[in-house]
Amino acid sequence: MSRFDRYVLSQYLLFFSFFALILVAVFWVNRAVVLFDRLIGDGQTALVFLEFTALTLPNLIRMVLPVAVFASAVWVTNRLQSESELTVLQATGTSPWQMARPALVFGLVTALMMSVLTHFLLPSSIGQLALREQEVSRNVTAKLLTEGHFLHPAKGVTFYIRQIDSNGTLNDVFLSDRRDPSQIVTYTGARAFLVRDGDKTHLIMVNGMAQRLNNRTKQLSTTNFSDFSYDISSLANKSSTIQRSIREISSWELLQNREEINLSEGFSLGALAEEFHLRFARALICVVVALIGFSALMIGSHSRFGVWRQALLAFLLLIIVEGLRGVVSEPVRISPDLWPLIYLPALIGLVIAVGFLQLAARPLTPRRRSVSSLEIGSQEAGS
Repeated sequence: MSRFDRYVLSQYLLFFSFFALILVAVFWVNRAVVLFDRLIGDGQTALVFLEFTALTLPNLIRMVLPVAVFASAVWVTNRLQSESELTVLQATGTSPWQMARPALVFGLVTALMMSVLTHFLLPSSIGQLALREQEVSRNVTAKLLTEGHFLHPAKGVTFYIRQIDSNGTLNDVFLSDRRDPSQIVTYTGARAFLVRDGDKTHLIMVNGMAQRLNNRTKQLSTTNFSDFSYDISSLANKSSTIQRSIREISSWELLQNREEINLSEGFSLGALAEEFHLRFARALICVVVALIGFSALMIGSHSRFGVWRQALLAFLLLIIVEGLRGVVSEPVRISPDLWPLIYLPALIGLVIAVGFLQLAARPLTPRRRSVSSLEIGSQEAGS
C-alpha cells in the first residue's frame, strides 16, 4: 500500500473505533439497566452484574459492527472529498478503483474481526452466560439471604428478611406467594432457618402466621403456627439439563456433526445450515458496507450542498441489503440445500459497489461534454 492508502486506512480504523465505541456504549447501557434490575433485585452482587454484562458484549459488538463500518466509511470519504484530497488524486490520474483500495482493506480487517466474533467469542460467551444463569438460578442462598430488601426470587413471590444473625438465624421473615391466581398466601415469622434435605431446600419459620386471601370470595383466613415448613426449591430452576442455544454451538461442530446435533438437540438441518453460513456471510457484509459507503459518495458531480444525497442513497442500500438477509433465511430453514442464498445479500451489495465504482470511473457527463465540444468544433470549421 502507498503512503496515502495507509493514511486513509488509519482514518477508517480511527473513526470505526469511535463509532463502535459510541454504539456499543448506547446498547450496553440499555442492556445493563435490565440486567441490573434483575440481578441486583434478586440479591446478586455487583461482581455478578459486571460478569453478566461482560458476557453480553460480544453479541452487542456483533450487532453494531456493520453499522460502525458503514458510518466510518461514509464519514472519512466525505471528509476526504470536502478537503479536496480525493480531487487532487483524481487530477493526478488516480482512478476510483485505486482510491477504493483502503476501503477494501478496511472491509477485510473488519471482516476478520467479525469472523473472530462469530466463530469463537460469541459461541463461548453465550455458552458461559447460559451456564452462569443456570448457576445463579440454582443458588437459593444468594437469592434469599439478603437482609433489609424486598426480593423477588420468582414471578409472584416476594421475600423479605429484616436481619440475619451470625449463626444463620433469619429474623422477622415475610413471604408473599401470589403464583396461584385464586388465592394470595402471606407468611410471617419471628424467626426462620434454611434447611437442606437432599435436593430440596426448606424454609422453617417459627412463631408466625399464615394469611390466605381468596380472590373470588374476598375472604381472609388466618392461621397461627409455632413452626412451619415451606418448600422453596420451586423458587430456583432445578433443571439439570440445559438445552443449548444454536448460537453457542461452535462452527467446527456445525460443520462436522450437523446430523448428530439434529437428532440429539432437535435443531433442524435448515436452521443449522443457516447459522453456519450466516457466520461467514456476516463477515462478507462488513466488506460490502465499507465499499458501498465509499463508492456511493464517489458518484455524482461536486455540489456545494454536500454529498447528503449520495449518503442517503448509501444508507438506503444498506437497509435493503440488511433486509434481504431476513428474506433469504426462511427458504434455507426449510431446505438446507439452498444455503447459497445466505450469501445473496452480500453478492448483491458487492455488485452495487462495483457498479458505483465503474460509474465513477467512467461518468456519463464527460461523454456529453465531448460530444458537444465536437459539435462546436465542426460548426466553427464549417463557418
